[in-house]
Amino acid sequence: MNYVPGTASLIDDIDKKHLVLLRDGRTLIGFLRSIDQFANLVFHQTVERIHVGKKFGDIPRGIFIVRGENVVLLGEIDVDKPCDTVLQQVSIEEILEEQRLQQQAKQETEKVKMQVLKDRGLSVPKADNLDEY
Repeated sequence: MNYVPGTASLIDDIDKKHLVLLRDGRTLIGFLRSIDQFANLVFHQTVERIHVGKKFGDIPRGIFIVRGENVVLLGEIDVDKPCDTVLQQVSIEEILEEQRLQQQAKQETEKVKMQVLKDRGLSVPKADNLDEY
């Protein structure tokens, strides 16, 4: 097999099932339908997979266009390999509620950390102000 540089190497992967991890932390699973020279991707029959603990849920998204600069990881899924996961699939409503509770707990923990740092005389810039530095 010859080495093909850049996004041209993905041409062999068109019409195969892929998992893509985005820069914002989302995970998408779908069939790769198209690519371009900027690594922009078009997926078909896409689902957004949300993981919380040992549970996961899939939210149908249909056709999904991903800008190349947002891709962190892209990998082909072997559909012939049997699934031997210990994760439990749950409904969309249940996984969204679990995700909300997880984010709420994370915010509370972050709030406590910030208070402890403040009590010790340290200041940490807020995430929304980081672009100013």
